[in-house]
Amino acid sequence: MAKGDIDTYQQDGQWKNRPEGNERATSRHDTKAEAEAAGRDMAAERGTEHVIKKQDGTIGEKNTYPRSRDPREIPG
Repeated sequence: MAKGDIDTYQQDGQWKNRPEGNERATSRHDTKAEAEAAGRDMAAERGTEHVIKKQDGTIGEKNTYPRSRDPREIPG
């Protein structure tokens, strides 16, 4: 992850968001959808990448904000 990227992950039965470089989560949520929405907002505000992990800890999705910074030139 690049400096400041937002990581959305599950730990101890809660979904959490943590900016890269922080040891502790910035926000905690009961559902993955709530955590994704909060993480997306955080990443958009900071102009960084949002990494969404699955329950097993593997990367499920990555989104770059703003979209113009996305290194891939394919839609989606």
